[in-house]
Amino acid sequence: MSDYMDFFNIFVMGSIQILMGFYFLTRFLKKKVKYLYFFLFTAAGFVIISGIPSGSIIEFAVYVIMLIAGGIFICHGDWESVILYAALTVEIIQLSYGMINSLLTILSPWMFSFDRKWVGIVFMVSGNLVSCLLAVFCYRIVVRYFSFYDTIKKKYELIILTPIVMIFFMEQYISSVVYENLNISDENGATWYKNHVQLLIIQFLGMVSLFCIMFSYKKLLENFHLSTEVSLLEQQEHFLNQYVEEVKARYEKTKSFRHDIKNHISVVKELLRKGESEQVLNYIGDMESMTAELSFPCSTNNPVVDMLVGNKLGIADSLGIDVHCSLILPYPCLVRDIDFCVILSNALDNAIHACQNMDHGEKYIRVTGRIQGDFILLEVENSFQREKLSRRGTGLSNIKMVVEKYHGAMNIKTEGAIFILSVLLIIPQHSESSSQQIDSFDTAGSRRR
Repeated sequence: MSDYMDFFNIFVMGSIQILMGFYFLTRFLKKKVKYLYFFLFTAAGFVIISGIPSGSIIEFAVYVIMLIAGGIFICHGDWESVILYAALTVEIIQLSYGMINSLLTILSPWMFSFDRKWVGIVFMVSGNLVSCLLAVFCYRIVVRYFSFYDTIKKKYELIILTPIVMIFFMEQYISSVVYENLNISDENGATWYKNHVQLLIIQFLGMVSLFCIMFSYKKLLENFHLSTEVSLLEQQEHFLNQYVEEVKARYEKTKSFRHDIKNHISVVKELLRKGESEQVLNYIGDMESMTAELSFPCSTNNPVVDMLVGNKLGIADSLGIDVHCSLILPYPCLVRDIDFCVILSNALDNAIHACQNMDHGEKYIRVTGRIQGDFILLEVENSFQREKLSRRGTGLSNIKMVVEKYHGAMNIKTEGAIFILSVLLIIPQHSESSSQQIDSFDTAGSRRR
């Protein structure tokens, strides 16, 4: 019978634990893995761990390393998240088994009036099964409520990883050192148990602490995301106010020009009547300069972007930076004007700052973009001085947020003294509200025509 129980305890339950841990690791990382990899990981894990003393800290450490290797090489996850979830996976299963073992140890003295052999078998089988069910329950809670893999900014993962590792080593210390001191034997060699309730409470508090840490970390990430959203809203408000002021100024100029147009026409007619063609040409040239101020210097087919890029490139030109814009955007478009402004304003601010920091060489900024099917390709190229290249700041983070919003991609490339920021946006499919908005725009446009 002992051989069967050893087989069940080592081979069956050991394989289930390894498979269960790797399965939920893939769930935490939100990766799909072929069934063959589950089989290979379980087989390799069993072969490796079978040669290590059961329940030792080395066994758990090896298990963590195996999960990390599987997460990186099989799931292709980033190493920060893989380490975090591997430690979390092992810690949950460790605490689950510890709590159930302590509970069964508390109950065992009242069960020894029965056949100890069968009581031991029942306790071992039921303990393993209940421990696995408890671990699965905890894993499912993590998957549903505490999965952080898609959350922006994972640089704070060390905050949650450090206490998880601390709980891991503390539980191991309690199990390997304190646990032995809780057992006493009488003169007949029978083992009695003392203060295992305290050990159960400690392990329960360890599990509760684990979820409290994850809850706090989730709130931290939510607050960070909220602060980033507030920053974007502040930028949007700034762009809108800037656009309104620009439109007001151009409206006043247009209103003034329209008020004086009759006088201008009368002057031109009088000059033509007198045959003073040279003065007519000079006068028309002055009028052309006036009309140029009524339109935006950069034409992208989007009036909001025209204003923004025109202002930014105007600032760059006043600083002695050579500027060029070859950007065509769809209008109307299901990509919001504000999102275009977030991308281009931050990119151009960074480009202007990089050019200002140059001590030598040609200073220039090139803005290009085109529509290709359902994609919008934007590119901002500027010169820079490599030794003065600053670290990534909030600007690029805001650009990345917009790019992720449209399921696109952002790429940064440097070639010598050239810095290139490329952005790919996927134009959303027409929604009902958007279609109505575009239809109303087309109807209004046809009425104006």
